[in-house]
Amino acid sequence: VTLDRPGEGATMLWTLTLLLFCILMQSQPELWIETNYPQAPWENVTLWCKSPSQISSKFLLLKDKTQMTCIQPSYKTFQVSFSIGALTKSNTGLYRCCYWKETGWSEPSKVLELEAPGQLPKPIFWIQSENSPLPGCNVNILCHGWLQDLVFMLFKEGYAEPVDYQVPTGTVAIFSISNMTPESEGVYICRTHILILPTLWSEPSNPLKLIVAGLYPKTTLTACPGPIMAPGESLNLRCQGPIYGKTFALIRLEDLAKSFYLKRLIKNEAYFFFRALKIHGAGHYLCFYYDGSYRGSFLSDILKIWVTDTFPKTWLLAQPSPVVQMGRNVILWCRRPVDGVGLALYKKGEDKPLQLLDNTNIDNEESFFLSNVTYSDAGIYICHYLSWKTSIRMTSHNTVELVVVDKLPKPSLSAWPSTMFKLGKSITLQCRVPHLVLEFSMELEERATFQKFSLDGDFIISNVEGKGRGTYSYNYHIEAHSNIWSHRSEPLKLMGPVGLLTWNYILNEAIRLSLIVQLVALLLVVLWIRWKYWSLRIREAWLLGTAQGVTMLFIIMALLCCGLCNGVLTEETEIIMPTPKPELWAETNFPLAPWKNLTLWCRSPSGSTKEFVLLKDGTGWIATRPASEQVRAAFPLGALTQSHTGSYHCHSWEEMAVSEPSEALELVGTDILPKPVISASPPIRGRELQIRCKGWLAGMGFALYKEGLQEPVQQLGTVGREAFFIIQRMEDKDEGNYSCRTHTEKRPFKWSEPSEPLELVIKEMYPKPYFKTWASPMVTPGVRVTFNCSTPHQHMSFILYKDGSEIASSDKSWASPGASAAHFLIISVGFGDGGNYSCRYYDFSIWSEPSDSVELVVTEFYPKPTLLAQPGPVVLPGKNVTLQCQGAFQGMRFALLYEGTPVPLQFQSTSGNSADFLLHTIGTEDSGNYSCVYYETTMSNRGSYLSKPIMIWVTDIFPKPRLFAEPSSVVSMGQNVTLWCQGPVHGVGYILHKEREATSVQLWGSTSSDGAFPITNVSGASIGRYTCCYHPDWTSPIKIQPSNTLELIVTGLLPKPSLLAQLGPMVAPGENMTLRCQGELPDSTFVLLKEGSQEPLEQQRPNGYRADFWMPAVRGEDSGIYSCIYYLDSAPFAASNHSDFLEIWVTDKPPKPSLSAWPSTVFKLEKDITLQCRGPLPGVEFILEHDREEAPQQFSDDGDFVINNVEGKGIGNYSCSYRLQAYPDIWSEPSDPLELVGAGGPAAQECTVGNIVRSSLIVVVVVALGIVLAIEWRKWPRFRTRNSETDGRDQTIALEECNQEEPGTDSNSPSSISQATSVELPVPI
Repeated sequence: VTLDRPGEGATMLWTLTLLLFCILMQSQPELWIETNYPQAPWENVTLWCKSPSQISSKFLLLKDKTQMTCIQPSYKTFQVSFSIGALTKSNTGLYRCCYWKETGWSEPSKVLELEAPGQLPKPIFWIQSENSPLPGCNVNILCHGWLQDLVFMLFKEGYAEPVDYQVPTGTVAIFSISNMTPESEGVYICRTHILILPTLWSEPSNPLKLIVAGLYPKTTLTACPGPIMAPGESLNLRCQGPIYGKTFALIRLEDLAKSFYLKRLIKNEAYFFFRALKIHGAGHYLCFYYDGSYRGSFLSDILKIWVTDTFPKTWLLAQPSPVVQMGRNVILWCRRPVDGVGLALYKKGEDKPLQLLDNTNIDNEESFFLSNVTYSDAGIYICHYLSWKTSIRMTSHNTVELVVVDKLPKPSLSAWPSTMFKLGKSITLQCRVPHLVLEFSMELEERATFQKFSLDGDFIISNVEGKGRGTYSYNYHIEAHSNIWSHRSEPLKLMGPVGLLTWNYILNEAIRLSLIVQLVALLLVVLWIRWKYWSLRIREAWLLGTAQGVTMLFIIMALLCCGLCNGVLTEETEIIMPTPKPELWAETNFPLAPWKNLTLWCRSPSGSTKEFVLLKDGTGWIATRPASEQVRAAFPLGALTQSHTGSYHCHSWEEMAVSEPSEALELVGTDILPKPVISASPPIRGRELQIRCKGWLAGMGFALYKEGLQEPVQQLGTVGREAFFIIQRMEDKDEGNYSCRTHTEKRPFKWSEPSEPLELVIKEMYPKPYFKTWASPMVTPGVRVTFNCSTPHQHMSFILYKDGSEIASSDKSWASPGASAAHFLIISVGFGDGGNYSCRYYDFSIWSEPSDSVELVVTEFYPKPTLLAQPGPVVLPGKNVTLQCQGAFQGMRFALLYEGTPVPLQFQSTSGNSADFLLHTIGTEDSGNYSCVYYETTMSNRGSYLSKPIMIWVTDIFPKPRLFAEPSSVVSMGQNVTLWCQGPVHGVGYILHKEREATSVQLWGSTSSDGAFPITNVSGASIGRYTCCYHPDWTSPIKIQPSNTLELIVTGLLPKPSLLAQLGPMVAPGENMTLRCQGELPDSTFVLLKEGSQEPLEQQRPNGYRADFWMPAVRGEDSGIYSCIYYLDSAPFAASNHSDFLEIWVTDKPPKPSLSAWPSTVFKLEKDITLQCRGPLPGVEFILEHDREEAPQQFSDDGDFVINNVEGKGIGNYSCSYRLQAYPDIWSEPSDPLELVGAGGPAAQECTVGNIVRSSLIVVVVVALGIVLAIEWRKWPRFRTRNSETDGRDQTIALEECNQEEPGTDSNSPSSISQATSVELPVPI
């Protein structure tokens, strides 16, 4: 079936679609004309372009899609003008405009057509509808005339005069059609003329056909073989309606203007066939039909079509909980975005699915039910699609681990910030489990009656009077089993002072109390002075002011002293890590004289930073800057002056927190570099020591000085903003005070001030502990990380450091007898948690050496790098290979990773944006996937995504590639085909060879695993045998082996053959089948093809005119559409046309047919009904069965059965089936029953059900009305006698009731009183 793209009919359907949907378009600029010659606009034309919602820095005018004029205004604005001048033939054409956005150029404006001078621009015409244009709704028709002060006329086909006109103030007129009716349908056009010159008209706009939808019943849209297709496969969409002889239209919502497909058919259904689907063919489809008067039906339901080579991911959830008690039930919900596909539940370790759900009884969420679970049901479950598409890959789906217990597992318990109480501080106990919890319970072993509950697992423990000390444990219960509590957690002991009465505390409180007494006394003195002032009437105000000033000075001094003493005497507070501190550095564009123009930069390691603040000398607020996309901000200082000298640091602000200050950057003069900062870890005798010097500016040299020596002890060149000086072996002679300085790159050097001195003293220490992480040091955000610090010494306390600062501790009393160890846990790693971690242990006054640091890198913050192999990814054993990692930023640290190894193989720090990793004399064991990552060492080790892995092959021969054709190796004359050479080696080019040709088609330097060789407009010269092989772009002695041979066959050069199945197109599974291909020429090679397969199934060279293709023990996957071709041995691969397609069914029973009635299922007077039975196989005989007849009623070869209703015998349920003429004993399944309804005879048919219902309703109403009147008539005489004396009062009451709604009536008026009385009095009905 061919698809007819509409010509003129597309305008009608596009109009209908605009009526049917309210489409939110992207921001589109507006284009219009202005002129200072209103009677002759073409004398001077200026085009204006306006962006709809944002200012822009660039505007672009396009003419005929080729000529462009770009305007960059001096400042950002909403609109610009393009001067055209007098309109001539050279500047006539189609104009559009665009504006620049952050993401690129906007979509163009509507097209303005400037025709010859002396004519107004042709208006454009479109429809705006807020709802679907069903009968009774409103529709707006918009006409754009490009000029202002125009008169807009709306014409309708068949009318000489305009049906409406508008004189708008702008360039667009809106014609409203309210209360849509079928009479509103028709063809409309719009024209304009100048207001003061009514004889000058524009050309008519393009015609617009208005259609009213919803006048016919709704259609149904189905997909065959299904809604999920792989690229290159064929799809058939069937649109069916109840009315015959209409025109059907199919629409894809994602591209309305280009996705109309029409069918003008006699029947009540249309098939839209799509061959070789592409990815962009996916979307939401719907269909409708309309008649010759453009009256449309209701729209079908939207059908979503997926065109993908990979199924989307599914989610599996366990309800009520993944932790289930033995004997209970659990529901596994499988959520997925694809409808119409079955689901299968698998358990890890088992090949066969546990449960299946077909596509007939599932919605977007479906459940698998597990009842009476046991320990054998515990495990990891996963949900897969149950698809007939073997060509679509399955993605990795999320899993759910089902835990079956007789009691819930115990939780984990931790203390924050430590297990040791500090003075006046509380400890938060945190209980955590990996699933949802209803309630946590906490118990204290030393107090049997102590118990607390929490919903989030956090308990705040204070140590008032020493009651917080003790051993704590937790348990919990979940909502699904609220009466079952879990096992108790491991106990956790909290330590600290018995009470708050320490000597330090007593002294502190005594001084604080004395200061408070002094403050109160001074305030009383102030009040006494004021009282004396008023009582003695002292008029010397200066005396009062002096007395108050002296007193307030004493108060301020007392407060200051209170604050200072409090700071000195308070016990040292514990370090709590706040928001990670930002990094501060300087940049300049004068490297030899940086002070001429200096800019300070502040960068935060947190991605949620909102704003940065720069402070000078700790108090002066310089400025604030909002965070950019790189989470940094610039503070330009310009040329340094004396006012700029001082100490600078910056903060980063988040939603609810302010970070620690950055390291201080000190500017000491107008022509001196900023003072550097020096730091080092504690020195250890006989060990290497690194001294870090941070210099703030990039591209500077560094020098290390030791006190007492004039010359520097070490010097380093330009290595970035910081340098590391190495003392190879620390001895007593190396002790002393050290400082560092920075200088410019070129001579004469400009030096900075020396840094603050750093004292290095060697102390006696314990050996360093063993420190490691239980996972890879390269982690993604959100994972769980545990650090383990251990030593063979007993009863030790541990401290955890991050970048040299203490962040956590573990008390020695918790260590078990024997070796000491501590575990530090980060439950969910964030971007601010990266850094260099280390630990130390201590016992009283003796500390250990610092452990080896573990560099924790949190990835997925920066873009991923690229990894290349030099000279190539295939290397001979014993040779060297260099892996080059290319990042996006400079000054980063790079790490090389090997798949299967948690620790990186190599590290490199570089000032550029790339690093080279050399692998020496590699062997076959070094083959595998390598990847790399880069990260910053100054900002919490935020790293990039991992690079795409590269496979390194250590071998003496290249692996064999594979050559295949897309869409198939059998193509028609004139079509296009792509030959793909595919292999596992990356970064290698490919070369394509054709048999018996010296030259080859080459593809150089491909960085993917695919090499594409397109062949356009296939002809006889393209046929032949092809092979391909790798073609490395480096000199390599490694052997290269060719791929498989591909035969490219071109069809359409010989008469087509015939193809038939000897035993018929239907065969049972397991049986043998023979397909016979009959040609017209001898000495031919016959080729069997199957739709969807890229390669031929089989080839034969028989002696005669035919070939028999034998298929033994066929299976369900052998079903499909087959064809065959042949070519002469004298002209190989110049093949015939395809034979007619033959559909083969491998099944035990033919599929059931469909049964429909025409014109309807209701018998009319003296009218017959035709039942149409349709099946998928040719050459069959149909039989019709009636539920009132024991024997079959009729037989038919074409499936049409005429049914009459003589004496009511045609009424009842019908079904049909068929049998193949080759297999007369095998019948198909019966179709779904179809019921025909009607009256018993010709006379009775005139009395319809509707007339009977209406007549019965009239009789019931009349009888009920008579009964009500009779009852009331009997009551009336007694009522009149009993109430005759109150007639006058009743009339008054009735009058007051009529007036009770009038505004302004007083509630105490007589009428109000009568209203109250009237409620109790009987009033005649």
